[in-house]
Amino acid sequence: MMGPEGHVETILFLILFPAGVSLLLLSIPVKSVRRTVAVIANIALIAGAIRLLYESSGGTVRFELESVWIERSMLALEAALSAFVLYMGVRYRRYLVVLFTLLQLGLLVHFETVAAPGIHVAHSLFIDNFSIILALIIGVIGSFICLYAIGYIEEYHERHKESEDNRRVFFFLMYLFLSAMFGIVFSNNLKWIYFFWEVTTVCSFLLIKYHEDEESIGSAFSALTMNLLGGLAFAVGISYAGIYAGTLELDRLIADGGAYAVFPAALIAFSGLAKSAQLPFSSWLTRAMVAPTPVSALLHSSTMVKAGVYIIIKVAPALKGTLAAAMLSYLGGLTFLVTSLIAISQSNAKKVLAYSTIGNLGLVVACAGIGTSEAIWSAILLIVFHAVAKSLMFLCVGITEHKLSSKEIENMDFLIMVMPKVSAAMIIGISGMFLAPFGMLISKWATLKAFIDFNPIMAIILAYGSAATLFFWTKWMGKIITIKYGLKNLEKVVSPWEWTTLAVLSFMTIGVCIIFPVLSSALIEPYITELFGTSPSMDRFNIIIIMIIMLGLLTMLPVALMYYAWLDKDYKRVGTYLGGANVDNIRFLGSTGEELTADIRNYYLDSFFSEKRLFDFGWVAAVFLVILMIGVVIT
Repeated sequence: MMGPEGHVETILFLILFPAGVSLLLLSIPVKSVRRTVAVIANIALIAGAIRLLYESSGGTVRFELESVWIERSMLALEAALSAFVLYMGVRYRRYLVVLFTLLQLGLLVHFETVAAPGIHVAHSLFIDNFSIILALIIGVIGSFICLYAIGYIEEYHERHKESEDNRRVFFFLMYLFLSAMFGIVFSNNLKWIYFFWEVTTVCSFLLIKYHEDEESIGSAFSALTMNLLGGLAFAVGISYAGIYAGTLELDRLIADGGAYAVFPAALIAFSGLAKSAQLPFSSWLTRAMVAPTPVSALLHSSTMVKAGVYIIIKVAPALKGTLAAAMLSYLGGLTFLVTSLIAISQSNAKKVLAYSTIGNLGLVVACAGIGTSEAIWSAILLIVFHAVAKSLMFLCVGITEHKLSSKEIENMDFLIMVMPKVSAAMIIGISGMFLAPFGMLISKWATLKAFIDFNPIMAIILAYGSAATLFFWTKWMGKIITIKYGLKNLEKVVSPWEWTTLAVLSFMTIGVCIIFPVLSSALIEPYITELFGTSPSMDRFNIIIIMIIMLGLLTMLPVALMYYAWLDKDYKRVGTYLGGANVDNIRFLGSTGEELTADIRNYYLDSFFSEKRLFDFGWVAAVFLVILMIGVVIT
């Protein structure tokens, strides 16, 4: 096992190394050299995250890393970020952005000059099993998404010649974002968390507006405004914790508990709701889908939104048993149900993925609000499954968007014929989303028990939301596997960077299903035991049955499809029965002898699951719950 010094070296490497790589990529003009640097950096980040896992001691380890120069550097960079955001707000006449930034800046300047000098932070960094899980998600999945981006961005600029080629800035922001994410999960100093939190906000803003058209700029400012509102709540929470609770250490704030911990914890949870795009803040994430696909996969699926639920889970113990925690759980349940129903009516693939992301994170928030050992166990396991499978789905959609020139699910007819390998990867991603862990298999027993013990209404929400999830995933899968012969294969022009990432994430999706008992016993259960003194455990027979069913369902269809995708064999092709005399596989002769074409279209049930109507209802209900959550801790 590695000593504390070795741990802190690895942590500092994971935080600082991607930031250094981002600056290097920004300064290198030669494309081939940038690629080489990016590949080496990805390997180093993956190795660093795995090393941290391998040499972990198992429990929480805290590190003292106090330096006046670190504090001054962060303050200077924070001021620079604020100045930049103010400039962008004034330039584009987004005055809410200006207002929120000025409020944050004024609050923090006052706090730094009046209260902060008298507060000693003993441990600015820490590591526990939960932070290791997030580090693996950031380091491994984040690195492969950046690898995918190497090939994707080439084709992106070939297709969008009107867009200015700023790929050096693009990769600078991608790696800087990874650096900030590592900073969030390893920081115990609330001021440090806030600094890295704001870095992810600015990176997200710039990456969403990368195309620089009117829609991209509007979407970027929507994300910036809502995340700045969350950042303002975070700043108020830090000030309150420092002045009244007398600490700026996250672990001490939670451990000490008491009335002075509840209010800052609720404000930090509010900030997490904005970052994870929960209702009433969900609109920024759906609008952010205009960004290039690697941005959607990295920031808005596998990592950035995970920062929001990560911080909510971390502060949940301070809220446990309060009315604020109850409101938090209801808010998560409401978000899960409403966004899952909205996803049924969506035909845009990236919007389906966005609403599915919001809904799944809603379950995590609901579990955090309940705050029992079973609920937190389920929440962490869901984070893992969601990060792997959803990033795979986003990247598959990125490829199909380029090849089909459309993000519409209705245009994915016969995808298994024109892009068989991508289709197989997409089916693995879809299977990973609705089979585990809240469909019918892993941890449903724990989640149902936690929900029923808390409030039976939550179990009803879980049932109906899960049914909606099953519906929109299966109808998407149905479009993919429709068959028509004689179509041109479009996969020959997919870059090796993209193929590598899809292959790795496909195997990871299956691999996580295989090793989830090990993941649970080695990382999640010790963390839960450290929090609660006990942790949920699964019967060995149940584990075996779940593994057999899940892996069979997860691999059977993709493997069968791959048999025909990779082996050029002669096999009998049987035409689909079309209700008349078939002319070919999609045309038939009607009763009058007229030649007709069979057209397969999905049900979107927009009259029942209207996006506007459901979102308006969810928004109003969520605002009410948020007001209650903050109001009860104030009073």
